[in-house]
Amino acid sequence: MTIGAGVKFKIKELNIWFGAIHALKNINLEIQANEILSIIGPANSGKTTFLRMLDRLNELHLNFKMTGLVELDNQNVKQIDLEVLRKKVGMVFALPTPLPVSVFDNVAYGVRMHNSDNKKKLNEIVQGALNKAYLWDEVKDRLNESAFKLSGGQQQRLCIARTLAVEPEVILFDEPCSGLDPISTAKVEEAMLKLKKDYTIILVTNNVKQAARVGDKTAFFLSAELIEIDSTDKIFTAPIDKRTDGYIRGKFG
Repeated sequence: MTIGAGVKFKIKELNIWFGAIHALKNINLEIQANEILSIIGPANSGKTTFLRMLDRLNELHLNFKMTGLVELDNQNVKQIDLEVLRKKVGMVFALPTPLPVSVFDNVAYGVRMHNSDNKKKLNEIVQGALNKAYLWDEVKDRLNESAFKLSGGQQQRLCIARTLAVEPEVILFDEPCSGLDPISTAKVEEAMLKLKKDYTIILVTNNVKQAARVGDKTAFFLSAELIEIDSTDKIFTAPIDKRTDGYIRGKFG
């Protein structure tokens, strides 16, 4: 887990192309440990491309090209073994993606992959992860049921628990509440606010109110560029760029 403060990610002169499409242009920013960075902007602004660069998922695209530098704890992510990187940097996607197994086995899946077969320890890890995801009380008597029997909001928190079980340092959220009702959304947000004590969280969201509720800092992306990044209070009350103000006020996007 992340301990202490400091710079977690450092991004310098980052450019990304998918074929002829220039998806990110000259991005420079730092992400602090133990904070929630909200990333906002209209569709096709580069938000998800940026998020996926942090754990190198963009490299799955055949026409991917990148220049610049992305560092995690002062180490170039390109030089980190992919298995190690994706243990350190977990991803929660827009739509819940439970595995076709029980609730317990969903959370235990990644732990077992990393060679933890101690049953007592595994039970402790699963319960701890479900607690952190604010799901334990709802599923403690349903651990052997199929994960598909859970509601959409519960499935999303199950995916968060599955990510937490392997003890990452960073959690990437890509529109995690886009398909959830307000009550489920509130539970996911509550979990995020508690988790930042131990983790660095980067949240891509199209919901500017959500960004304002949970973000310590907010970054505004537009047309593949980072327009500005600042404390969330300042971004939402006194942004420097009029385009940021226009987006937050719903004038476009």
